Formats: sequence, structure tokens, C-alpha cells
Amino acid sequence: MKVTINVECTPEEARAFLGLPDLKPLQASMMAEFEERLRTGLNEMDPQALAKNWFGGANMKAFEEMQKAFWAQMMGKAGKGE
Repeated sequence: MKVTINVECTPEEARAFLGLPDLKPLQASMMAEFEERLRTGLNEMDPQALAKNWFGGANMKAFEEMQKAFWAQMMGKAGKGE
């Protein structure tokens, strides 16, 4: 025997019937905070400042050292016939 019951209700009515909390106020406040953080992060992403951080000073020197070590390793192996 198979029994099917169809219930038509809105999500709000279902939450109230099951005793679940209404999370709309929490979601609204979390979204507002998320949007504010996103705006702050985007405002701080100045292309000139990013380029300076990525390619200037100690970062560039570390990159050059890594590149030298890489080429030294590659040339050493190539010179040994491997």
C-alpha cells in the first residue's frame, strides 16, 4: 500500500510549523558585513600598490635568488649529461 500526501505551503509557513528559526535578519546582517569587507578589500587593491608589493624590494630580490638557484641546478644537471 502506498500513500502520498501533498502539502502546499510557503517556506515561511513550513519553518513556523516545524519550529525552525527565521534566519532572514541574521542573513541580512551577515550580507551587509560581507559587502562592507568586500568593498574595503577592493578599495585597497590599487594596481600600483599591488605591483610595488609583488615586484619591489625584498620580493624581487628573493625571486632573483630563486631564479639563479633554478638555473644553476638546471645547468649543473645538463652539464653532467643527465
